[in-house]
Amino acid sequence: MNLTNIPNKAITFLKEVRLEMRKSNWPTREETIKYTLIVIGASIVVAIYLGGLDVLFTFLIGEFIL
Repeated sequence: MNLTNIPNKAITFLKEVRLEMRKSNWPTREETIKYTLIVIGASIVVAIYLGGLDVLFTFLIGEFIL
């Protein structure tokens, strides 16, 4: 491996990254907000569901096993 070639490879890599980033299709601000709210809402629903199961199983274990 030639150590003098590393800076050139790094520069080439960063130029290619910049080119690929320009090709990307970025979401609009409205789409980003909408998708963020969907993820937050889904997370809350899953948290409530899992919390409910936890309360249910804690109650059942307390009543029938302990």
